[in-house]
Amino acid sequence: MGTIVGAYGIDPDSDKAIFPAVNLEIAFGHDKGIKYRYPWHIPGIGSTNIAKNNWEGLAIGSALAGTGLTIGENVVGMDPEAVIKNGRVVDTADLKRRVKLYKDHQRDGYGAIIVQANIEDTRLGAQEYAIDKLGVECVELKWGQGAKDIGGEVKIGELKKAQLLHQRGYIVLPDPTDPAVIKAFERGAFKEFERHSRVGIVTEESFAKRVEELRNAGAKYIFLKTGAYRPADLARAVLFSSRYKIDLLTVDGAGGGTGMSPWRMMNEWGVPPVYLHSLLYQYAKRLSDKGEHLPALAVASGFVFEDQIFKGLALGAPFVKLVGMARAPIAAAMVGKTIGRTMDENQIPVYVERFGNSKDEIFVTASALRQELGDEEFEKLPTGALGLYTYYERLAQGLRQLMAGSRKFAVEYIARDDIAALTREAAQVSGIQYVMEVDQGKVERILSS
Repeated sequence: MGTIVGAYGIDPDSDKAIFPAVNLEIAFGHDKGIKYRYPWHIPGIGSTNIAKNNWEGLAIGSALAGTGLTIGENVVGMDPEAVIKNGRVVDTADLKRRVKLYKDHQRDGYGAIIVQANIEDTRLGAQEYAIDKLGVECVELKWGQGAKDIGGEVKIGELKKAQLLHQRGYIVLPDPTDPAVIKAFERGAFKEFERHSRVGIVTEESFAKRVEELRNAGAKYIFLKTGAYRPADLARAVLFSSRYKIDLLTVDGAGGGTGMSPWRMMNEWGVPPVYLHSLLYQYAKRLSDKGEHLPALAVASGFVFEDQIFKGLALGAPFVKLVGMARAPIAAAMVGKTIGRTMDENQIPVYVERFGNSKDEIFVTASALRQELGDEEFEKLPTGALGLYTYYERLAQGLRQLMAGSRKFAVEYIARDDIAALTREAAQVSGIQYVMEVDQGKVERILSS
């Protein structure tokens, strides 16, 4: 819903209220100490190959853009080089690399690297290790999966690695220590093992205890991520986050994920996003109206473009501060990396070559980044990072245009009446006004004046 009248967050002056002047920065956390240049982040990609193989682009691109990146579950447990003594991690290769890649490219204090944990990570002490040894300030608790109602899973093509993960306490199917299974694998009867995580069993007591443990360990900010569970579980997430002063609650709708899960489960279980996020708004408003503490909220599930980001922020305003995205940023980093490989091999596809033959020509943000970073630093950037950074800049420009059209020149001014429902059912579910009823009172006053 755009307008021609006034402006929020800037003087209502045609020379000042231009879309490049829209401020997309947000600050959240108990002390507003987490600053993002843009109102989105990546809310958790962990031990899958697609995350590991594209981490360089994801970490560097996110850090340069000044947005957050969450290291998802099972990274420590899946690391064959991790050193575990008495059931607790004391050293890692992969987690250390992931944190360092992000921190080395952070600029001016914007963004955050977040370490998430599921049951196995908690048992291994992964978050305590990240806080103590890697200087991580933000940690995230995870209730189950955003994409599925079972624990995380990956495929394992090596017998020794499957046995290592079994030894570390994971559920590995079939049992890689069973002599009959070993023989079957060696003769090629099957090619891959499956590693599964356990499902979380949530109680208020265990949640409160874990939050206290993390604070005592030195965590400065604590997040919670939950999935598309039934409404009572969403209510628990909102209440517990309020009661124990969580800094960010992310609510991820069904379906989602990187494609490793049972497909029917991902597509059919749980509450779909618009319904789920509408319930989230209702529960948050109920607590807010009672004067209760509310953390910043984030919504996730299938967000790709700036119009969807605007709608997500507006649907949950004023409680939703940011949007979570994973698949789209991964795609941007992968495309950037692929373009880099084709440049190295002198085999740039025709549909890319029309833009040029070098990083500076192909990536529209390259010249500005080169000027900011200097030639030496710019030349070190992987093209995966350029792909992600450029995608984020495109989202930012588009979001600024939409916000300027609504005369909202900072994220904090986005409101629920900046969007309208196109059907009666959408209006009923979301509480957003039906498009034919928007501004009824104002219209009456204008026409009767």
